[in-house]
Amino acid sequence: MIRKAFVMQVNPDAHDEYQRRHNPIWPELEAVLKSHGAHNYAIYLDKARNLLFASVEIESEERWNAVASTDVCQRWWKYMTDVMPANPNNSPISSELQEVFYLP
Repeated sequence: MIRKAFVMQVNPDAHDEYQRRHNPIWPELEAVLKSHGAHNYAIYLDKARNLLFASVEIESEERWNAVASTDVCQRWWKYMTDVMPANPNNSPISSELQEVFYLP
């Protein structure tokens, strides 16, 4: 498994709405993530800084990257644009993090 971590932002007035939309996520989005090899996906909210920290284990970079081109992912990104900063293609603005320590 490949471990990935990244940070995103959430609008200051949208913390509760962001959480509501993820509890639960759309079943079809969950199915796409799982079918593309995503496991143990978690997102954490830092309310003081309006930051989201996400971690996920993936089976391959290619399968993970392919999620973005699915219809359900495109719809999800559009659905989330009013609660978080987004790129012109509606994907959330994010920064991938470098792993510096891991304790198995």
